[in-house]
Formats: sequence, structure tokens, C-alpha cells
Amino acid sequence: MIATDTPGFQIRSAAESDIPIILSFIKKLARYERLSHEVVATEELLRETLFANRQTAEVAIGYLGTQPVGFVLFFHNYSTFLGKPGLYIEDLFVDEEYRRRGCGRALLLHVARLEKERDCGRLEWAVV
Repeated sequence: MIATDTPGFQIRSAAESDIPIILSFIKKLARYERLSHEVVATEELLRETLFANRQTAEVAIGYLGTQPVGFVLFFHNYSTFLGKPGLYIEDLFVDEEYRRRGCGRALLLHVARLEKERDCGRLEWAVV
């Protein structure tokens, strides 16, 4: 468990039943970035790309009790120079009312821990 300033905060890997939550966070992030008009993702597309036979990305969701308050979406990339896979964070988002409590940091550290466990060569994230 990664410590936050918010007691009771927990992170778990998303399941197929979490697709509506994931899409909700994607839309909130797009709204925050003023890019709502670019969101074409649907629950069906997320089901196909996140939970079908050829999974292309992973999602972890941060919960405060039973309330989902943030998410991180990431996927493997590859470094030819290192000869190892890496992890790339595509999206990390925490609902505004839960920011500045360590939830985003905990989600980031969750992916960093996975990067180490999987013996990846690097972790990348480009921030707006």
C-alpha cells in the first residue's frame, strides 16, 4: 500500500465491470483539458482494447472507500537501446475535490512499482 494524505485510499487494477468508471474519468480528463470534442471512446471500444484477448493498455483505479476518485491508464512500450520493455503513462487523473491529498502521487507510484516488478527499463509520462 502506498501512503497518501487520505486515509482509506486504495488502488486496484480495473476489471471489465469498471468500464463505465473508466469512460467517466476519460471524459472528465477531456473536459479538464478542454478537449471533450475529441473523445470518441465508447464502452465497447474500451472493452475491446482493455479487456479482450489482445489487451493494449491497463488501468488502475484509486478508491476512497467505495468511491472511485482517480485513475491511471498505462501500457508497455519498448526501448531498443535498453533491450527492455518500459511503461508509458497515457493518462492520470484525480477528481478535483480529492487533489492535493497524495492520490495522484500514489497512482503514479503504483505504476512505478509495476515497472520495477516487471523489470522494465524505464517509466515515461508526458504531462500537459
